[in-house]
Amino acid sequence: MLLNKIAQIWKIKDLRNNVLFVLGMLIIFRFAAHIPIPGVDVTALREFFASNQILGLMNLFSGGVMENFSIMMMGVAPYITSSIIFQLLAMIVPKLEEMQKEEAGRQKINMWTRWATVPLAILQAFGMISILRSSSSAVLSGISSFDLFSMIITITAGTIFLMWLGELITEKKIGNGISILIFAGIISGVLKTAQQTALTFDPSNLFLIIGFIAIALVTVVGVVIMTEGQRNIPVQYAKQIRGSRMFGGVSTHLPLRVNMAGVIPIIFAISVVLFPTMIAQFFIQAKTQFIAQAAEWVVMIFQNQLFYGAVYFLLVFAFTFFYTEVIFHPNQVAENLQKQGGFIPGIRPGRPTSEYLAHTTHKIIFVGALFLGLIAILPLLMQYFTGMQSLAIGGTSLLIVVAVVIEIVKQVESQLTMREYEG
Repeated sequence: MLLNKIAQIWKIKDLRNNVLFVLGMLIIFRFAAHIPIPGVDVTALREFFASNQILGLMNLFSGGVMENFSIMMMGVAPYITSSIIFQLLAMIVPKLEEMQKEEAGRQKINMWTRWATVPLAILQAFGMISILRSSSSAVLSGISSFDLFSMIITITAGTIFLMWLGELITEKKIGNGISILIFAGIISGVLKTAQQTALTFDPSNLFLIIGFIAIALVTVVGVVIMTEGQRNIPVQYAKQIRGSRMFGGVSTHLPLRVNMAGVIPIIFAISVVLFPTMIAQFFIQAKTQFIAQAAEWVVMIFQNQLFYGAVYFLLVFAFTFFYTEVIFHPNQVAENLQKQGGFIPGIRPGRPTSEYLAHTTHKIIFVGALFLGLIAILPLLMQYFTGMQSLAIGGTSLLIVVAVVIEIVKQVESQLTMREYEG
């Protein structure tokens, strides 16, 4: 079946060219990811990232390029931050909400998102360099003001170039370009970890490695089930007579997904978890003793695995409910069903339908939120029970990888189906 699909893709010229183009863009991305900025001790930087859980999360969403201090060090993180800001603004500002409903409005919001990425990239690049200078003297030593300026400009240009690559990939309709770039960074990190494990293989750890692989496979299966899982609410449409013809009278269903929010809650939670630590890093060297001690306490408490894991889990859990409430409106769904002559068997139209949908959604989302929270802290659980950090399974990484693969498969299959109808 898989070989047949690949053969079909290869036979269709347009689709084959799109796939080859995306692969070419990923090769360019991975090549640029290994071009380091001069004046940085890359070995000391990797050791520093390995010892810091918070910065490890930032490295994940940069596509794995941050630990190399490459010209694309910030990855797509500023663009993601800009997108989240405009998503939240669209929920608050009615004018932006109206603009999102029109194609011209969405294009204008996308343009503003790109423009906002530039100052965010500058700020995040300056913040990261400042953190590295204050936390580890071995990573950046003896850089002048001109060196700092040139580093910030180079990193910002790398982010804009990466954003452009992502949009070029999206235009080929193989998947979301930004997600695919993050996916490529995660896969390269997995391959590097597998290579290191093979080079440092110890026969005494054979059963432990097999256990990790088994847990990874079970996690992937669970992610697929939860990502694709949904509850179908039966909907009946009343018969209507228009002129001499009869319409309606059909039975269908309203799908409610277990994980409506996708990976957005995890991205929101990471942003919130990173914020106190990044701010505290700026005040560690403060001359006022109280401020310096408070900053050190914040950094120290977030380095505590138990506290960090608990806060991370609760934030993911809460943001799952929050984002679902934002994107799913039971009142609108109930109103649309009533206008179209549809109703849920045993439930009165209008407000009772809205309350039923809200109650059902909350029960379903509770399971999805619990699952996302456990996926987010899975590496911490693996480290706690095994004591091995190098083989810890990144639940967030697996979630992103599986979600991206499912999206790519669906888009490719839709293009194959469309061409079959055209033929």
